Amino acid sequence: MPIYNKLVRDRIPEIIKANGKWSKSRILEDHEFHTELLKKMHEELKEYESTESDDDALEELADLLELINAAATIHGADFNAIEKIRQEKAEKRGSFEKKIYLIEVKDN
Repeated sequence: MPIYNKLVRDRIPEIIKANGKWSKSRILEDHEFHTELLKKMHEELKEYESTESDDDALEELADLLELINAAATIHGADFNAIEKIRQEKAEKRGSFEKKIYLIEVKDN
């Protein structure tokens, strides 16, 4: 029987049971959740980096967004709060639409 020891989506135990299998899980303490969330973010980022199609890339980006939403709750916010901050930063500093690659900066 495989041992996973990792954070999974809320419905995974239910899906495993519906497939006629048994699983063991537990609810994480807040500090554990934060640690495991970070691990899961790294895992999903690696999966995004290894995608070979737009559909697969979008699937992994959706996973990352779900994790970002979960992480926001740790910091007392939600996705809307993060989106507001993102918009404010985009207005002040721009976004990444122009694909600018900074080479160097010198004092005048």
